[in-house]
Amino acid sequence: MGIIQEILDKHLGKAAGVLLGLIFGWFAIKYGLFKALFVVACAVAGYYLGKRLDEKIDFREFISRIFRER
Repeated sequence: MGIIQEILDKHLGKAAGVLLGLIFGWFAIKYGLFKALFVVACAVAGYYLGKRLDEKIDFREFISRIFRER
């Protein structure tokens, strides 16, 4: 078993966090903090919508719940 496989098996969350931190840091340095935060917000929104799609939620109901009149 290689070191990479051991890290992925035993420390997947930590490894993913480090990788995401490095990517965010690179974006912040290269493009600026606010542009990096915008990319993170888009990624979070994409994850959320993808998760809902995986759960087979009705998007008409989902959109109407978001934009319902108050």
